[in-house]
Amino acid sequence: MTSNNMLPKAGTLRRVQGVLLILSAILLAQCEENTYRIGERVYKANCANCHMDNGEGLGELIPPIANSDYLKNNRDKLACIVRYGLKDTIMVNGKQYSEQMAGIKLEDVALVNLLNYIGHSWGNDLKPYTLEEVRTMLGQCATQQ
Repeated sequence: MTSNNMLPKAGTLRRVQGVLLILSAILLAQCEENTYRIGERVYKANCANCHMDNGEGLGELIPPIANSDYLKNNRDKLACIVRYGLKDTIMVNGKQYSEQMAGIKLEDVALVNLLNYIGHSWGNDLKPYTLEEVRTMLGQCATQQ
């Protein structure tokens, strides 16, 4: 037989439940990956070979994306440029670049993470992209491809 004084009091049970709830939330948050880090990995795997690890580009051939006026002035085109590439001559920070850029076939979410990583690295300060915004941009440029 069990005696009543061996059972925990109701207040103790509520405290234990509260602690377990907090621990569960902390563990769940740690399982969720940082989207900035995902964008960084996508950048290093797909972009750093040309734009360099520091975003400074490659001399007169590849434009910088660090402190880039082009990124600020062409926000609505960036998703399409990454997905489908670029064949135009462009001006970046007062210099002309005409080297073609190949497109990168990324999933939409990976593209958002990449754009947000670039938009907040190396002195860039772009408003964060949303998945809906990127999909709208891609829908508009897909009809032009």
